[in-house]
Amino acid sequence: MESPSAVKLAKIKRWLPYWAVFQADVRLTMRSWVYRTWVLLSVLAAVGFLLYRIGVYRGAGMVQHASDLISDLLRWTILGSVTLIIVLTGGSISSERGTLADSVLSRGISRYQYFMGKWHARLAAVLGTFLVMGLVALAASLFLLHEDLSLVGSLLALLTVAALLAVVITCGVSVSAVVNSTLLGIAIVWMALYGLGFALALLPSHLPSPDWALHRLPYIIRGYYDLQALGRLVGWSLAVSCGVALVGLLYFARRDV
Repeated sequence: MESPSAVKLAKIKRWLPYWAVFQADVRLTMRSWVYRTWVLLSVLAAVGFLLYRIGVYRGAGMVQHASDLISDLLRWTILGSVTLIIVLTGGSISSERGTLADSVLSRGISRYQYFMGKWHARLAAVLGTFLVMGLVALAASLFLLHEDLSLVGSLLALLTVAALLAVVITCGVSVSAVVNSTLLGIAIVWMALYGLGFALALLPSHLPSPDWALHRLPYIIRGYYDLQALGRLVGWSLAVSCGVALVGLLYFARRDV
């Protein structure tokens, strides 16, 4: 008969399979050539923007505001690197379809834990990298360019862009759990997100939307922001992200692998 301590220890390790999937997928993501390409392009863009602004400031004497640099970098992250992020997340589950049943789900890992581990790992890897690069660019701008930044506004801008990226990541992981082909999943997510973004851009200007937030990034970074509107945008982004993940999780739990 097992002792109470052994039973308690077994309960503590209930989420061990989830943690194993999470750790393995974070390592896999960071070793991916897509991830490294995204990081490399982001770093090169940030360094190039910064050197250009410093050159203009010192060569022509034109004041270069740090808020303009940060807003350009954040806008480029959304508009320029979304495709790479979709590629990075669109095959997170579908690419393992051939070995999923034998190598993963037959080892005591439930489909719920597997999906949650994959989803959270991609969120942690991409959003963590984005926030680190954003904070480094923010610190560099403070020391090298004309300071017109608001600390609270800058953090709110990073949080807003991170919430939008969370939707992109969640859509990629969820679609990869539904479709069999990685290429098909990437195409579906790409067309859906860009189509939805175009539709939201047609909304009245007073309604918070991704396009509304991107156009107001310079003002948000300087401290001129509507906290209630930003809260609604972030809240809706998180709600959409959780809703899409729930649909993907429920479908994945009932499909054949």
